[in-house]
Order: sequence, then structure tokens, then C-alpha cells
Amino acid sequence: MSSAPRIGILTLSDRASSGSYEDRSGPAIAAYLDEVLQQPFETCYRLIPDDRALIEATLIELIDRQGCSLVLTTGGTGPAARDVTPEATRAVADRELPGFGELMRLRSLEQVATAILSRQTAATRGSALIINLPGKPQAIALCLDAVMPAVPYCIDLIGGARLETRTERLVAFRPKS
Repeated sequence: MSSAPRIGILTLSDRASSGSYEDRSGPAIAAYLDEVLQQPFETCYRLIPDDRALIEATLIELIDRQGCSLVLTTGGTGPAARDVTPEATRAVADRELPGFGELMRLRSLEQVATAILSRQTAATRGSALIINLPGKPQAIALCLDAVMPAVPYCIDLIGGARLETRTERLVAFRPKS
């Protein structure tokens, strides 16, 4: 394995995984990371249907076997019966971090009233942070801009790979030593 941090991008979509339409959310996450992160990193991309057991297995694979320190999911956070990403995340997590979802919803509500329906959350598994993002590509940067200042320090605290941001784009919070 190289020394570059590994980041999982997991798109949950029955229709995109079946080829009914192109996944635009996963690539939106990758573009955001390219814009915000300073150092080289590797991505582990997966596109799977909204199936709880498969989501759980894929999160475990990305973290435990692929060594991802950050996994960003997109999709499956709404109120529909097939939206099971938060449940799958909680099932494999050591600790939930509900403040991430609270802040993402707050920022999203400034632009769209239906953001209240989102069940985004975040959690840790070992030395990895999992963040559930909405499935709409245009909401990804908005939500990540809200929480990304806390992400590198959170990953530091749980023992994951160090992430550095481009300070001209986004300043990550780290306490002064």
C-alpha cells in the first residue's frame, strides 16, 4: 500500500448501479476532494444498489481491507423504504457522530425546505470516519463545505491518515499545539 491516504467513495443507488442512469454523485465527491485536499490521495470507488447487507459489507471492505481513513457515501439518506444508508452505517460503526448530520441539514435547509427529510449522519469505525452525504450532486459540495473543516482533526483523533486541505479553499480546524 502507498503512503497516500485512501478515501472511499460509495454511491448507493438502485438505478445507477443497474445502469439506468449515470452516477454523478460519486464523481462530484471525487472532484470536491481534488479541489480541497492538498496532498495526493487514492480513492476506492464503489457503486452498489440500496441493499443494507451489501452496504454494510462494502463499508467493512473499504475500511478494514482497503484501509480507507475516510468513506464518503452518497444516496440512501431519505425517508423512502429503500433508503437504508444511515442504518447500515450505524450497524458497522463504533460511534455515531450526529453533529455532522445536524450541520449538513442546517446548511441544506438554507437552500431547500425538503432538507428536513434527510437522515445524514457520520460515524467512526476503527481509525476511519464515515460520512453519509445526500444523493443529489449539487448538494455534495454544500454539505462537505459545512463539515470538512472538522474532518481532518476527527481523523487525527481516531488514528487515521493525516489529511491536509488547501488553505486557500478550506481551512481545517486543528488545535494549536
